[in-house]
Amino acid sequence: MGTRNNFIKGLPKAELHLHIEGSLEPEQMMMFAERNSIELPYKSADEIRAAYEFSNLQEFLDIYYLGMSVLLKRQDFYDLTFAYLQRAHADNCCHVEIFFDPQGHTGRGVEFADVVEGISVALADAEKEFDMSSRLIMCFLRHLSEEDAFTTLEQAEPFLDKIHGVGLDSSEVGHPPSKFRKVFAQSRAKGLKIVAHAGEEGPPEYVWEALDLLKIDRLDHGNRSMEDEELVKRLAAERMTLTVCPLSNLKLCLVDDLKEHPLRKMLQAGLKATVNSDDPSYFGGYINDNYIQTAEALDLTQGELAELARNSFTGAFVDRIRRAELLRSLDKYVSGQDGEDFARWPR
Repeated sequence: MGTRNNFIKGLPKAELHLHIEGSLEPEQMMMFAERNSIELPYKSADEIRAAYEFSNLQEFLDIYYLGMSVLLKRQDFYDLTFAYLQRAHADNCCHVEIFFDPQGHTGRGVEFADVVEGISVALADAEKEFDMSSRLIMCFLRHLSEEDAFTTLEQAEPFLDKIHGVGLDSSEVGHPPSKFRKVFAQSRAKGLKIVAHAGEEGPPEYVWEALDLLKIDRLDHGNRSMEDEELVKRLAAERMTLTVCPLSNLKLCLVDDLKEHPLRKMLQAGLKATVNSDDPSYFGGYINDNYIQTAEALDLTQGELAELARNSFTGAFVDRIRRAELLRSLDKYVSGQDGEDFARWPR
C-alpha cells in the first residue's frame, strides 16, 4: 500500500473537474466572513465541518451556496484560488481546469469582473511560480433559466480571452441538458469548449442529450452511463473523456462504498476516465486523496493509475505543445518504475 501511495504522490497529473467555490475550507469561510462582515449560522470552523453530512446533491448545494456568500471582493477570489493551486501543486498537479459559477456571485451583487480577474490573476501567478498550466470554465447553474444563462454569457463577453469553456452544474434532476441547448450553441459559436455535468444523479438519457444536443467536448461525472450498454459503447468509440469524482460520489451517497465505485469497470469498458476532486473541502479530499482512497478500495494497479493520469492529459483543453510536455513528464516518471504494469508503456 505504501509503495502505491508513494507512486500516486509522485505521479504527474491534471485535474479537470474542480469547482473553485468547492475548495472553500471551513477556516477560509470563517476568515472571509470576518473580513467582509458577514454573519454565518456557525460559530467555528468545526461547526461548519460538522455540517458536511449530505444524503443527496441538493443538501450539499444548500450549504455550498451559503459558503459562496462570504466571497465578495476580487481579493477573496484570488486568495481562494491560489490556496487551491498550492494544494494542487503539492499533489503534483501540472495542469488544472477550474469551474466557477458566476451566477452564484453576480446574483448577490458581486461584479463579474471581480470574480474573473481574481481567479485569473491567481492562475497566472501559479503558472509563474509552479509552472502549472490552467484553463477556466464558466458554468451555468441549471436550476436557473436559459435566459439567465444567456445574460451570463453576455456578461462574460469582455473576458472571453480568460475563459476557455462553458459547463453546466448545480441540481441535475429535473433540469436536463436540453433546457440549455440554445445557449450552448451560442457558446460554441464563440469558440468556447463545451462540457456538462450529466449522469451524476440524472439518468443516462441526460448523457445522450449532452452528447447530441449540447455537443459536449468532455463529460463531467457520467457514472450512470454504465447503466446503458449502447451509451458505454458510444463513449468508448468517441474517446470521450469522463471527469469522474470518486469521493464526491461517496459523500453524496451515489455509491455506498468506494469498493462499489464503477471507475475500474469504466477503464475495463474502454472509457477514458479520469480522477478529480470536484468540491474537495466539502467531500473530504483533494486529488491525491481521491486517487489514494479509490486505489485502495478498488485495488487499482500502478498501470491503471498511470492510465488515469494519461487520460487527464489527453483530455485536457491544451494545445499540442503543452500536451506533449505533460505526456513527456508522465512517460519519464513511468519509465523509472519497475513491473509488468509498464512493460508496454505508453499504450
